[in-house]
Amino acid sequence: MVFPGGGFKVLAMDLEGTEICDWLTSRGITCVPLKYRVPGSNHYWDEKCQCHITPKVPRALQDAQRTIKTVHSKAKELNIDPAKIGVIGFSAGGYLVAQTSNTYTSTYTPVDANDKLSSRSDFAIALYPGHLCRAGGKFDSSIRVTDKTPPTFLLQAWDDPVDPICNSILYAQALDRAGAPAEVHLYAKGGHAFGLRDKDHPLSSWPALVENWLKEIGILQLAHTDSRVPKEISPREVR
Repeated sequence: MVFPGGGFKVLAMDLEGTEICDWLTSRGITCVPLKYRVPGSNHYWDEKCQCHITPKVPRALQDAQRTIKTVHSKAKELNIDPAKIGVIGFSAGGYLVAQTSNTYTSTYTPVDANDKLSSRSDFAIALYPGHLCRAGGKFDSSIRVTDKTPPTFLLQAWDDPVDPICNSILYAQALDRAGAPAEVHLYAKGGHAFGLRDKDHPLSSWPALVENWLKEIGILQLAHTDSRVPKEISPREVR
């Protein structure tokens, strides 16, 4: 599942959605891009008050949890391994990755049998995540990392002008303290919202790093031999 960024104000559905799915499906991975609700659907910066606001109802998280459950319910239909369902998110979507990795209690009222299924992913990938590093350089207290947190891949550029590097560093430290497996890559340059479009910096090789990591943790086979045409879907059962 792909969680695009956009500061919980808009959605970068091409840069951090469909383009990411093009890469994933080219590797034989079923892709589900999530069009979660915005604006103001999770912790965000409000220009009017020049302050951060955390809404009482986390609609973006609700949509993400519902999507994970929906994909679990359709594992057989989609011919995917129910033990190899993961999430990848960018910027604000990276925050959703952290939330879904550590929030297993449903944040919405169940609507059908799908909601009896787990909203935990089997692996998690967050690129230039935001919203984790709060005022005073403190880690978001609502993210309670445990040894049940899925294996996590983090990548960010040190010169990110939007989401400071402390977002990845603090999350990596929390994962380490909890004994949750993680791989972390920090690059000197690359800025923010580079997606797959950066061609000028070493961090542009991040897709290969992700693929190697997925092989390392047993999600991808060492040699891809499946000749079937991969499928790209967009779940229509998300609330």
